[in-house]
Amino acid sequence: MSPEMAESIRKDCRSRAYLLPQRIVWKQGNVENEQVLLEERELQISLEAARPCILRSGREKAAVLLDFGCELHGGIRILAWGDSTGRGAKVRIRFGESVMEAMSEPGGMLNATNDHARRDIMTEIGMMSMNQIGETGFRFVRIDLEEPEAELSLKSVMAAAVYKDVPYLGSFSCSDALLSRIWDVGAYTVHLNMQEYLWDGIKRDRLVWIGDMHPETATVRTVFGEDSSVEKSLDFIRKETPLPGWINGMASYSMWYAIIVYDWFLYTGKREFLEKQKAYLKGIFVQLSEHIDENGKDTVTQGRFLDWPSNDKPVVIDAGVQAIHYLAVKSLREIFRLLGEELLAEKCEEDMKRLEKYDTDYQDSKQAAALLVLAGLKDAGEVNERLLGKGGAKGMSTFMGYYILTAKAMAGDYEGCLSDIRDYWGGMLALGATTFWEDFDIDWMKNAAPIDRLAGEGEVDVHGNYGGYCYQGYRHSLCHGWASGVTPWLTENVLGVKILEPGCRKLSITPHLGSLSWAKGTFPTPLGIVRISHKKKKDGSIETKVTAPAGVAVITGEDK
Repeated sequence: MSPEMAESIRKDCRSRAYLLPQRIVWKQGNVENEQVLLEERELQISLEAARPCILRSGREKAAVLLDFGCELHGGIRILAWGDSTGRGAKVRIRFGESVMEAMSEPGGMLNATNDHARRDIMTEIGMMSMNQIGETGFRFVRIDLEEPEAELSLKSVMAAAVYKDVPYLGSFSCSDALLSRIWDVGAYTVHLNMQEYLWDGIKRDRLVWIGDMHPETATVRTVFGEDSSVEKSLDFIRKETPLPGWINGMASYSMWYAIIVYDWFLYTGKREFLEKQKAYLKGIFVQLSEHIDENGKDTVTQGRFLDWPSNDKPVVIDAGVQAIHYLAVKSLREIFRLLGEELLAEKCEEDMKRLEKYDTDYQDSKQAAALLVLAGLKDAGEVNERLLGKGGAKGMSTFMGYYILTAKAMAGDYEGCLSDIRDYWGGMLALGATTFWEDFDIDWMKNAAPIDRLAGEGEVDVHGNYGGYCYQGYRHSLCHGWASGVTPWLTENVLGVKILEPGCRKLSITPHLGSLSWAKGTFPTPLGIVRISHKKKKDGSIETKVTAPAGVAVITGEDK
């Protein structure tokens, strides 16, 4: 390699690993010896075809559907010994986050697409070849031999997973195995989206969506600690959005940007990180300040986005965006104080008072109500009694779930939170999920077939038949980072970890076990890992043990 070439190389921060399929879900036509695809074999093609899987197309196309056991990001590697055409056999590869998506045709009522990442690919596979195909989010892969009257012999079909090889520093387990699993699945959901940048979805939304990143960054710090994907994504989107533009074309996402910057600083304690953001944050503040009318109402018109279930409810959006605006200005106030910008901090204080004057109507929206509680604009107890504590997980939102749970916790309704988590995130798991989805409604569970098998007669295809707005049918992402907020919530509320000083130099640990008999876990800080265990004693009190690294002060309390 020449020095000039070496200088131009950009190394990938990600790793690649190969995984065997776990089962054959379905086959069609003349498919012989397909079980060999489940066996461990050398990842190198050879001259001699030993026990190949053979697809023969005649009157009917030969096809096979593989299940790799869990959601993955990447593609597949096909090792083929030979094809009968002598020029490369035409093969169709369909990736799916569900069995039914992998079996789908593009378009139509169920809306299978190739948006952002191609998941339906026509290619050719020749003799003694090793073929790397695709990069998307998937669990299932269907392979069809499209060549008429042809034969294709395969040695192996492996998933080629592309991921960031970072350790899971945070952990959580408790006396309820379902809650423990939910924490793990939320962590894994974000791990798959932690590529070079922090994406929101590995199949479709392979983009840096800043608002969506807020629950994701909370998960990152809870599970992986200080990962470079967060700051890299913030730097990227700042450079891609020169002022006076709104980030991602949405004013509310510029608000979320300010909130994320402060929360990330509170975790890392890196002042140089704040300094790098200062000029841009000043610009955001000026723009936001210009969008408050004489009544204290937020007046931004471009990108008033709350979440998908609220998207056709303008009054609800007004209430939610009012709360996000307030939270953003509150974060900016703290940032400007830290940077010695006292005049700007005072102006933030003035804007907060202006925003407090306007009374909003959150109607029946748990999302907007929760954000107003977090902003201190509504009373947690009153809102929980009126709305949040009613209907269980009905009205929950994958994006806003973290905030709904946090607002309920602020009202002391921890047992209600745990029940909602079991029903809502546990509902996705009951339908075969191995990562959490872009959207979900517990009503979807009625008569629904799990995503890991073909829907039977009279059953609902939960992936193809639900979803709205831009994610109708199979376009719906079943691995969406914004749905992971339940993971940091369990650490922050059941384990009871709260950051009190920048850089995690001071933590509060106050458990809320509810009906749980014990909970334990770890929380990564920039100074090392904090180890926590809580055990309920016979008298109902909680025995807490904490081991913290040097430089981390811990205040412990007990659930009352």
